[in-house]
Amino acid sequence: MEKTLPKMFKKVAEEFPEVAAQMYRADAKGTSFDTVSFRDAFQLSLDFGASLLNFGIKRGEPVGLISDNRKEWQQADMGIMGIGAVDVPRGCDATVQDLQAILSIVESRLVIAENSAQVNKIISIKEQLPSLKKIISFDEVKPEVLETAKNAGVEISTFNDELNIGKTYRINHPEVVEQELEKGEWDDLACIIFTSGTTGTPKGVELTHGNFLTQLDELPERIMLNPGEIALSVLPVWHVFERLCEYVIMCQGSTLCYSKPIGSILLADMAKVNPTLLPAVPRVFEAVYDGITRKMRKTGGIVCAMFQFFVKLAVIHSRMSRKMFNKNPCFSHYYTVAWWFLFLIPWILMWPLRLLGNMLVFRKIKAMLGKNFRAGIAGGGAYPKNIDEFFWAIGVKIVEGYGMTETAPVISVRPIAAPVFGNVGSPIRGVKARIVNPEDGFVLKRGQFGAIQVKGGTVMRGYYKRPDLTEKVMTVDGWLDTGDLGMMTIHDELVIKGRKKDTIVLRGGENVEPLPIEQKLNESRYIKASVVVGQDQRYLGALILVDEDEIKNYAAENGIQYDTYENLLASEDIQSLYDSEIASLVNPKTGFKMFERINKFALITKPFEIGVELSAKQEIMRYRLTEIYKTQIDAMFSEEE
Repeated sequence: MEKTLPKMFKKVAEEFPEVAAQMYRADAKGTSFDTVSFRDAFQLSLDFGASLLNFGIKRGEPVGLISDNRKEWQQADMGIMGIGAVDVPRGCDATVQDLQAILSIVESRLVIAENSAQVNKIISIKEQLPSLKKIISFDEVKPEVLETAKNAGVEISTFNDELNIGKTYRINHPEVVEQELEKGEWDDLACIIFTSGTTGTPKGVELTHGNFLTQLDELPERIMLNPGEIALSVLPVWHVFERLCEYVIMCQGSTLCYSKPIGSILLADMAKVNPTLLPAVPRVFEAVYDGITRKMRKTGGIVCAMFQFFVKLAVIHSRMSRKMFNKNPCFSHYYTVAWWFLFLIPWILMWPLRLLGNMLVFRKIKAMLGKNFRAGIAGGGAYPKNIDEFFWAIGVKIVEGYGMTETAPVISVRPIAAPVFGNVGSPIRGVKARIVNPEDGFVLKRGQFGAIQVKGGTVMRGYYKRPDLTEKVMTVDGWLDTGDLGMMTIHDELVIKGRKKDTIVLRGGENVEPLPIEQKLNESRYIKASVVVGQDQRYLGALILVDEDEIKNYAAENGIQYDTYENLLASEDIQSLYDSEIASLVNPKTGFKMFERINKFALITKPFEIGVELSAKQEIMRYRLTEIYKTQIDAMFSEEE
């Protein structure tokens, strides 16, 4: 195992020099793709690292990196780390306030930005960034922005200009960059990632090269790729999940293709480049599922009826298979003989229909993902059970992983070769996990519900300049409190049940985990998303994001007349529809307690946006929702006062 990520990059480039490391759109229309070989990508990273040395960047010095996914990002990332500097990444969705907070904390002299818009954001806060001397832009900078930067006393350069500077530096200073790369050690700081914040307070997570490399010891065994096979990049690369995925792809000599998490673009790219792997947040797979089911409903007739029939049959058959072959989470030792006696005959009888469904329906769905598609990796948020079951049933492998920024990020992941349904896999090598009582920290047995703590080589060094915050999440015996709740199976697999900080405490003292309720509500075709609320109240309420197309279709099918969309939602018919949907989904018969029922709801129509209601990894920021929809939330509970 190499001691740093750039050393690993060098090794792969030497082993697979002609293999494409990166694949990117050759034109704005995306009609064709160009590639960058591992050899060229590595040399470009050295050139960029040389330009940083020319500017005077030192080992351990923080360098801002503000950009979305693109080939230059990885080249810059490797160049920064190759000379022992530390990158501080953020995406283009970062607000001016975000950038001010982050860049002022790390006191960067140099910031790399994607384009004029990002350069302008940074220049606008120059007075709060006294250390800032230079900005390097991936794209050409507009003349008016150049003028503003000049007046602010900030030097502006482009990435290509810096590559030329770096090439000259390497000619005049032979082997200097290479020597700096060789100085790197396992415990050197690689990056400082500021959390997007579900609490509203960004914290700088210090991650070392060793934190990432610990994961690369086993992840290639669980997430298998061959040299030259293609994986799509659709998530924010500044976020640690996508970043780690890129390192996993890189270390196997595979190709990273840059796409977008937009349904039409993503599916078109999948058809064009035939990827093997798609790492994405659960919402991306939800969008694929919604697109498929919506298309079937619009088609209607026998096609829709066949789709619904074969999906239901496949789900039932898959449930039988999981019982018979121990593919469900196990919390106690039991024998499967009884399940074989119970299910064997119906399982065999249903098999021909399962094959027919695959031939008539599921094969076409799989074709949309490309002929080489092996698996999707769901991470960065909770993977809904109904989506998991759908893809499992139709034979598309989507394996769920679990982690957090503070663990760089992987704690566990289902192996592609032999996944088990309904869990996030066992901890990877170099990582230990335990379940403890949230109240007293007592270690619990397998199958008992409690707080998840982890320990090992992936755990962060700490929060940047905040030892007080580091101390709060670390136990006296060196375990990291993840803030998550769950259980451990007898096979050491983790089952996630929610987050401690998301827990809603009702006035009666009942603790409610909103996530399982929200996942159940989101199974409704009329609900695009939901957020459960009710802290310090007598009962629970929910904000319901309406699926406009489905509601309008419902109105048309049932002859409901309306003048405006707002009046339609306010009508008794639609209110009754949602009341019935919610009541049928969340009740004791579906596994929920009486106090977990939704007593009130408010319909909202504005889609959730990244940077507003959603974090960069598309998780709901609950504190933001309670601020934005305070009026609606207050109205839900006003009657009890």
